[in-house]
Amino acid sequence: MTNPKILTACYLINNSWLNCISKCLLLGFMLIPGISAAEQSAFIESKAISELWLNPGFYSQHFQRDKGHNNRNFGVGGEYRYSTVSSVTLGIFDNSDRLTSHYAGWYWQPVRVGPIRLGAVVGVIDGYPKMLDGGWFAAVIPSASLEFQNIGVNLLFIPSYKDRLYGALSFQFKLKLH
Repeated sequence: MTNPKILTACYLINNSWLNCISKCLLLGFMLIPGISAAEQSAFIESKAISELWLNPGFYSQHFQRDKGHNNRNFGVGGEYRYSTVSSVTLGIFDNSDRLTSHYAGWYWQPVRVGPIRLGAVVGVIDGYPKMLDGGWFAAVIPSASLEFQNIGVNLLFIPSYKDRLYGALSFQFKLKLH
């Protein structure tokens, strides 16, 4: 059965074309538990691969929508997937405070549910004025990735932290170059 809180979150997302995509992804994530776990869930065997992905930043749907946060986090980033469960990432983007942030991290996604990889990204980020005066700090962010041949999306669940960081669901669309 679908969680009513998730349905409420989906309803609150407005109707721009990008938010329409987010509704579809959220609906897909809600339906996954209904699929037979025996058929669709598995730990991914780690195998060496070589894929280079490029992205134009993020689109974020902030949980506190009345605070005027920047949802269009344009920038440029890259992700190098060196195994079926791990990749490294780095980039630059306009953050929620409309300031420049830089990031570097390591994705570890050892679980597959249907076509979706689940795990977390561990890394460092800067540029948030209320967090260490804009300096670098460490973060662990739950993540999901969905990839189709040469296009993909990373979904990140950014938790709120006091009045320093603003929680959001962030979508990072990406294009495979190699």
